[in-house]
Amino acid sequence: MGILSWLLLGLIVGVLAKWIMPGEDPGGIFVTIGIGIAGSFIGGFVASAVGIGTTGGFSFGSIAVATGGALLLLFAYRKVKG
Repeated sequence: MGILSWLLLGLIVGVLAKWIMPGEDPGGIFVTIGIGIAGSFIGGFVASAVGIGTTGGFSFGSIAVATGGALLLLFAYRKVKG
């Protein structure tokens, strides 16, 4: 994927994660994109580790895996923070 695709996927995933798991988290749109991008890496790593496989491109599977990773990242951040 190109860099613009990564940013767009990160934005979508970050917004989905914040919508599913709302709370008092710092940051605006750039932090949301960062959470989405980092979440996609985490989700892809976890999916590969448990044998689900890797996903690429814009598909429902890649968005679901990336959103799961972003939710894991938000959960871990909140546990460490407070």
